[in-house]
Amino acid sequence: MKTSKGYKVIVYLLLIIFSAYFLFPFLWIVLTAFKTEAEVHHFPPNFFPDKMQFVNFINAWKAQPFGLYLKNSVLITVLTTLGQVLSCSLIAYGFARYDFRFKNGLFILLLATMMIPWDVTMIPLYMQFNMFGWINTLKPLIVPSFFGSAYFVFLLRQFLMNVPKELEHAAKIDGANDLQTYWKIFMPIMKAPLTLIAVLNMLSVWNDYLGPLIFLQDRTKYTLALGLASFKGVHELQILPIMAITIIMMIPPVIAFLYAQKYIVEGISGAIK
Repeated sequence: MKTSKGYKVIVYLLLIIFSAYFLFPFLWIVLTAFKTEAEVHHFPPNFFPDKMQFVNFINAWKAQPFGLYLKNSVLITVLTTLGQVLSCSLIAYGFARYDFRFKNGLFILLLATMMIPWDVTMIPLYMQFNMFGWINTLKPLIVPSFFGSAYFVFLLRQFLMNVPKELEHAAKIDGANDLQTYWKIFMPIMKAPLTLIAVLNMLSVWNDYLGPLIFLQDRTKYTLALGLASFKGVHELQILPIMAITIIMMIPPVIAFLYAQKYIVEGISGAIK
């Protein structure tokens, strides 16, 4: 059944309108960060600045040790992403390709943990990490990622369930053991869903505020999200530096999403199948 040209025009017009509606606040933040203080408080407000003030970003960055905050955020994000990719892929591979006793029950129990909000486990986790002596270190924010995530395991398992058994048989005929089959055969196959997991984990960890707020006390260990929150408290009435730091914080997730959007669509569609 062919779609009429008028119908396509209406659909594209609606998409453009909704896109403009959602992009307008983002564009306003970006353009406001380049304005002068007088332009920010000018009424009626001007959408475009008269002259781009790049010095706003330099002054805001030097107001607090954001370089150190950025280093901590990058370290936590990279290590947690690596931990999630390795642990979740290995767990999902076991659930999808092996038959063992209580397999279905254990998988249901794993999925049941998704119904427990993090706020409920917050106090027990703090007590546990305090017993380990990990409070005021980056370990509580990194180590748990190496034990997997129920949601990511579910996505990868659903993807692996569609992979034919013949691949494993061929690998065994070539003399590969189970670990070699997982690493050399299935890891390349899972490129799309693993990229999806990496991006989702990056977005979650990069923007995480509550976790660092609970486990970190020393300002030298602050993440960028926590540093931005404290920066807002100090510069509550100053719009320009807040806008500038907010834009800087948004850049890595936007770049990651634009780079991986193809794999994100493939990973979601593969998991659904």
